[in-house]
Amino acid sequence: MRHRKSFNHLGRKSAHRKAMLANMANSLILHKRITTTIAKAKALKMYVEPLMTKAKDDSTHSRRTVFSYLQNKEAVTELFREISGKIADRPGGYTRILKTGHRLGDNADMCIIELVDYNESLLAAKSDAKAKSTRRRRGAKKPAAAQTEAVETVEENVTEEAIATEEVKDEAVVEETPVVEEEKAEEVKAEKTEKPVKAKKEEVKEEKIEEAPKEEKKEEDKKEE
Repeated sequence: MRHRKSFNHLGRKSAHRKAMLANMANSLILHKRITTTIAKAKALKMYVEPLMTKAKDDSTHSRRTVFSYLQNKEAVTELFREISGKIADRPGGYTRILKTGHRLGDNADMCIIELVDYNESLLAAKSDAKAKSTRRRRGAKKPAAAQTEAVETVEENVTEEAIATEEVKDEAVVEETPVVEEEKAEEVKAEKTEKPVKAKKEEVKEEKIEEAPKEEKKEEDKKEE
């Protein structure tokens, strides 16, 4: 019966459960990450985090206390030399549980339990996010050097555009000049051809005008007779 017992027995007797948790704690300290079921990971979290808090005080008494739980000299030295320095400023929460789905066979819920300060990928992602998360409503003023560089770049762009436009204009003028000369030559030819035609038309008109009064005089003479 489990009266007034709030922890998970994990389906094992007390000695078996303690040996298993000590073995898992040694593996977590030495390898910084292990894969197990969610139930065992939660039990391991409750087992190993008080030992890691104890390791912050590097004394003979603390080492002997931790060794009584782990029963592994290599794990104890790793915990007091390396891990204690990393977790010195962290007030608890030294481990993280990441769910990975279900296990084939018995469909158990699997996860990865790891030390928070040894996951390099997540730490790098956090540092990048901190570096990029500088949002300000008002734009920050640029330093004088940056402003001068910006002005110089703008001036260079303007001069390049002006040079390009001038080159285009010159090309257009060069292309237009022969066209203009050809048009002028055609106009001169047209004027030369039009002059004799106009002169002939004027002569024909004058002849008609002279003939008209002669015909009128003839008609008047006929009437008088």
